[in-house]
Amino acid sequence: MDPRTVRSALELATRAPSVHNSQPWRWRVGRRTIHLHPDLRRWLPVTDTEGRDIGLSCGAALHHLTVALGALGLTTRVHRLPNPTEPDHFAAVELGAGPPADTDLADADLADADLADAIVHRRTDRRRYTDWEVPDAFVTELVARAADHGALLRPVTDPAARRRLVRAIEEAGRTQEATEGYRTETALWSGAGTGTDGVPAGNLLADPVGTGDGTARRFAPGQLDQPADGTDGALLLVLGTTSDDALSWLRAGEAMSAVLLHATRLGLAGCPLSQPLEVPGTRIAVRDEILGGTLVPQLVLRIGWAPSGPPLPATPRRPVEDVVETTAD
Repeated sequence: MDPRTVRSALELATRAPSVHNSQPWRWRVGRRTIHLHPDLRRWLPVTDTEGRDIGLSCGAALHHLTVALGALGLTTRVHRLPNPTEPDHFAAVELGAGPPADTDLADADLADADLADAIVHRRTDRRRYTDWEVPDAFVTELVARAADHGALLRPVTDPAARRRLVRAIEEAGRTQEATEGYRTETALWSGAGTGTDGVPAGNLLADPVGTGDGTARRFAPGQLDQPADGTDGALLLVLGTTSDDALSWLRAGEAMSAVLLHATRLGLAGCPLSQPLEVPGTRIAVRDEILGGTLVPQLVLRIGWAPSGPPLPATPRRPVEDVVETTAD
């Protein structure tokens, strides 16, 4: 495999969303394989006590990688958690040659090219969205993208169910704010002006309290201003799986990536909300009161139409050299 091609794919893979932009992944690149491992030095133990967020983040990076490789003309075969004795070996991606360069791209390749472009333009947008409704046809497409990756995406359209979900998000925030070490951990990963990780001030709201009908996590103060009042027009969707283990977290992360990239292609803004699933009590509430006890909730997604104004800046990323190791395998 051409090392430059693989490097280009990994550069796109590192654009994946991750909890607090912690980028908790490591890659080992062999002759025909790429291995994904969590970087436990970037684990947020107070926020993510179970490691669920690391699994989701690495799953998103894995999907970004397969999209990028497909757009560059390579086929992939993914083995998730390939070695039971190595729980931190999240995935092994086998690489194969794609179609000859002088042939027409198949529909799947064109889709990969479009999604790879969406990787570059996707942002986590924490601002209040406009009151334009997300068309039902778009919602159907997003639900299908999650199903493609073994997850179920449930739109929360009933007003009473939405209020219950927002209450769960607010309760999770209060619980975490009262947990020793949480505020320090969050402050360390947000609000900086420069750096290669964390959520910078340019991507954070100056006053997140009350924004998005109470769905915004309280980070360090940012630089994004918006009107003090108003109603968030975002659609809330719960991403769930049928089980709750490391494989489920990984697959849910892949589904999150697929949904957010497709939403970007459709011109929609998106913001993943992991906070209500980081607290056991509110996770159970979302499972029982929103999903009827039929699924394990892994993530809440805000999807909608972004407010007018200049596009958000890209959040920083670690250099590829810091996250990739080359092996002789």
